[in-house]
Amino acid sequence: MITKNRDKGKDRGKEFMDAFRELGKEKGITPEVIFDAIEAALISAYKRNFSSAQNVRVSLDRTTGSYHVYAIKTIVETVENDITEIALAEARQIKADYEAGDILEIEVTPANFGRIAAQTAKQVVVQRIREAERGIIYEEFSNRESDIVTGIVQRIEVKNVFIDLGKTEAVLTPSEQIVGEEYNHGDRIKAYIIEVKKTPKGPQILVSRTHPGLLKRLFELEVPEIHDGTVEIKSVAREPGMRSKIAVFSKDENVDPVGSCVGHKGMRVQAIVDELRNEKIDIVKWNADFAKYIANALSPAKVVSVAVNEEEKVSRVVVPDYQLSLAIGKEGQNARLAAKLTGWKIDIKSESQAANDMLDASMNVVEVTSDEPFIVEGE
Repeated sequence: MITKNRDKGKDRGKEFMDAFRELGKEKGITPEVIFDAIEAALISAYKRNFSSAQNVRVSLDRTTGSYHVYAIKTIVETVENDITEIALAEARQIKADYEAGDILEIEVTPANFGRIAAQTAKQVVVQRIREAERGIIYEEFSNRESDIVTGIVQRIEVKNVFIDLGKTEAVLTPSEQIVGEEYNHGDRIKAYIIEVKKTPKGPQILVSRTHPGLLKRLFELEVPEIHDGTVEIKSVAREPGMRSKIAVFSKDENVDPVGSCVGHKGMRVQAIVDELRNEKIDIVKWNADFAKYIANALSPAKVVSVAVNEEEKVSRVVVPDYQLSLAIGKEGQNARLAAKLTGWKIDIKSESQAANDMLDASMNVVEVTSDEPFIVEGE
């Protein structure tokens, strides 16, 4: 009868080990992490219930699930603490060649340890699995900073929007939300990962709807020519929810960079406009010639000439009188975005204003005709 019970115990232990392996595989955790957690749990259980002062080691059989608890003692000439030390004479009764300073392990597995160990092990294993899962999620998303994620709005708390990403959730704080954009439970949205933090409760993923990188990544997803490297996004300037400018360049002279971004009947860019809830987007052609590039950046305004000081990155742009307000834009928005896009300070004058002004001698005046931009506005 005793033999049968032992056999049942061995079978049960093996079943546990197999179950832990399967659990680890399912959660993406290596079996060794699981087994280390079990050993840590058994040490914790033993110290709490039998001897908190002892230094112990637990040996767990990875196949059968059987375990043994060993007290770790230092061999000394004279014992001062019998919990952590053992006399040399006593140690030599176990093994004759022991010397002072050696470490001796003595089995101290309690007879009634099984039930307590199982309960404690279960709690600690569950905790360790949770920690390992958090670690895996952190590694996955920390490698995706500056990337786009798609999720579903789960809830809104104190103006923070929590987005369900499947394995975890992301937080869209008020400062990263587009002004005037509404978020409702169940909405499917795309957001840009700006930071992934480690916290005691797991990874915290901070996302943005206002970052210029969101616009850049949306174009990379929608435009195959950008994805394969034929067309390059040189610069992005954005005032979220209002208007953006994006400068593109083609490495293949047979490929129109603006047309590639627009797509057939504007379908590619329209998908991005829809995602950004009708944000206006100007797609302009990048040019190595600074004067030409600045002229393009000021679209939809037509430019007569551009004077540039390359050393100070300052330019003066002349536009027809009737185009001045268009070049500057509402509350200076067009000029402001063009400056962000190019990285140049831009001073805009009408033809009549320019005729009365003296031009800085350091500036080189270039008459330009801007390339035809593509401008899409939300409905």
